[in-house]
Amino acid sequence: MSSPSSRRPANTAGSASTVDEPELIQDPDLPPVALTDEQHAKAGRWTWPKIVLWVAIALLGGIAWTMLAIVRGETVNAIWFVFAAVCTYLIGYRFYSKVIEKFITRPDDRRATPAEVKQDGKDYVPTDRRVLYGHHFAAIAGAGPLVGPVLAAQMGYLPGTIWIIVGVVLAGAVQDYLVLFFSMRRGGRTIGQMARQELGKIGGTAAIIAALLIMIIIVAILALVVVNALGESPWGVFSVGMTIPIALFMGVYLRFLRPGKVTEVSIIGFVLLMAAIIGGGWVSNTEWGQALFHLDTTTIAWGIIIYGFIAAILPVWLLLAPRDYLSTFMKIGVIVMLAGAIVLVRPEITVPALTVFGENGLGPVFSGALFPFLFVTIACGALSGFHALIASGTTPKLIEKERQTRFIGYGGMLMESFVAIMALVAAISIDQGIYFAMNSPAALTGGSVEGAVAFVNSLGLTGVNITPEMLTQTAADVGEESIVSRTGGAPTLALGLAHIMQQALGGQALMAFWYHFAIMFEALFILTAVDAGTRVARFMLQDTIGAWLPKFRDVSWRPGVWITTAIMVAGWGYILILGVTDPLGGINTFFPLFGIANQLLAAIALAVVLAIVAKRGKSYVKWLWIVALPLAFTAVITISASLYKIFSPVPQIGYWANHFKYRAAQESGDASLGDAATVEAVIRNTAVQGTLSIIFVVLAIVVMIMAVIVAIKALRNGGGENTEDAAVVSRRYAPAGFLPTADERELEKQWEPIVNEELRANAHRKGH
Repeated sequence: MSSPSSRRPANTAGSASTVDEPELIQDPDLPPVALTDEQHAKAGRWTWPKIVLWVAIALLGGIAWTMLAIVRGETVNAIWFVFAAVCTYLIGYRFYSKVIEKFITRPDDRRATPAEVKQDGKDYVPTDRRVLYGHHFAAIAGAGPLVGPVLAAQMGYLPGTIWIIVGVVLAGAVQDYLVLFFSMRRGGRTIGQMARQELGKIGGTAAIIAALLIMIIIVAILALVVVNALGESPWGVFSVGMTIPIALFMGVYLRFLRPGKVTEVSIIGFVLLMAAIIGGGWVSNTEWGQALFHLDTTTIAWGIIIYGFIAAILPVWLLLAPRDYLSTFMKIGVIVMLAGAIVLVRPEITVPALTVFGENGLGPVFSGALFPFLFVTIACGALSGFHALIASGTTPKLIEKERQTRFIGYGGMLMESFVAIMALVAAISIDQGIYFAMNSPAALTGGSVEGAVAFVNSLGLTGVNITPEMLTQTAADVGEESIVSRTGGAPTLALGLAHIMQQALGGQALMAFWYHFAIMFEALFILTAVDAGTRVARFMLQDTIGAWLPKFRDVSWRPGVWITTAIMVAGWGYILILGVTDPLGGINTFFPLFGIANQLLAAIALAVVLAIVAKRGKSYVKWLWIVALPLAFTAVITISASLYKIFSPVPQIGYWANHFKYRAAQESGDASLGDAATVEAVIRNTAVQGTLSIIFVVLAIVVMIMAVIVAIKALRNGGGENTEDAAVVSRRYAPAGFLPTADERELEKQWEPIVNEELRANAHRKGH
């Protein structure tokens, strides 16, 4: 039982209530549950070794940025991307996130988190910060950081690099950290529930509807990336298909055979994954393998829809949790391995800092001006609304201590940004001609080697002159029949990763292995996000329907789970089939909508956070710009991109312009744009895309207007209603960051006897 606590108002000057500062009286029989202010100040004190270290980091980062942005010779060494990213992340985490912690979140480790207060062994479980970092990263890291930067590479390396690295420090990581913290302070409420509570009925309803619709688009495009990567690739279909029985085996192993042996089962899972990749190469060369696993994209799409429904209703421990262990291990391991290979190989990048498509906005990969389309195309690597759903979903219910939110929220997003930079480097390390042959839709290349060669060479790019032999040899090197028009970014990233890794390990003979290893790695990323995204969307829908039919809020009620899961899967499944059958190339037309929708959701999340911070009282006002800056920028780029897509008269850019162009062709009987089925498909798809664009931007604008009204009202009143859960004194301790400080280690030692006794008691209870 917790010790008693009392609360005193932090701001008695204003008439409105503000955030209270709890006066928490700790149980005197327990060791301290938090470090003192003096101990925190001592840990942050500057010493000469610290000064030298941070000056060195700043200098290295400065040199790297100079080489990338100013020197910019005919080629640039890929090593500078790694140094620029890592140094900027370290500085952002050490300084900027500390400012946010000190002046906005103001965590208090004497206060119990929802995981401690509501501990139930299911949804609310105090979790080791390092394990939770892995869980959180596995959930947020979907296809976005892999695919967006690859597609944006058509505009050159520099704009994307700046947005991915600077954008995450000032926007993406800020959103993730603040949403996670404020959700935790409210018992783990979702962003929709917080919107309803903070913005009122109109703003809250708009936010919930927008979040549900946007989730459908996000999951559909994630699935579309997997489908495009596996289409007509028996090696890929076999290897990725095998991850499902492997994950099921791991779930049973961890649950019944060797409970708690996470490291052991992860090693077994990794070995089985490697066997699946190697076995895929053998299976793809057999007649029965070709017959069974050589599938077209529509068949694979239906397979993923069925899989998505089943995976979302299975118990978490059976499929989602073991895949989390596996994918986290793979994700972080592969990215670190790729960064090491780049430092070792030091590939020279020949792609210009800014290409002609960055200037005219009419590239074959996607159409649209650099501003705003580069920012919405890169999507998750710098800022992602999808993360707000995870940061206000499962993660806040698992946090052990309040100060850990900076490491998990801000630090987790920095790792995702590093994934995006590695994806960008991998994409620009391959020949430019091959890049455009892979990422241009079949409508432009004809889907053939000869057509791709003719199209790419007609682009008139400096230094680009591909031959049919280059494309056929590259396909043979990676064990595929063709690499032409393999849109979606995933195959390009796999080729880039294989190109770099074979120089570091194994040589040309291992090119096909590394390519399919990368496809497996990407599929694990994406299928985890499809699982998690469908579950999160289902919970949101259950909560929404539960407002009228309370039975739906009971997550253990099977019919409710099945009905809401079926509705959400049907939604994203419909968009997936539209994307797969789109004559203009699903990724090329749907990915901009995905990017816009994702960033609009980020704007909604930041708007809710703005209202919360404004309500906290007068002492927070001068730090409100930390939230307002990314919110304003995101609002401008997403609304601008939406207006382009809705009103642009250029058919390559405007959904409705393209819609009416094809409709006119249909009415006049003009067959120059394709046969009747093709024209009908484009008319249908552009109508869906155009309508969704209008709905998304209108809902987001409503939320942002309501948030600004609430924030202004709170500023005038000196604060607003405090919607946080009542403070309860904590009865446990854990360090804040990945590595504990000296004082944290000392405090851990004091808690060791209590923790060991608790573990023994739990083991005894399980034994009975």
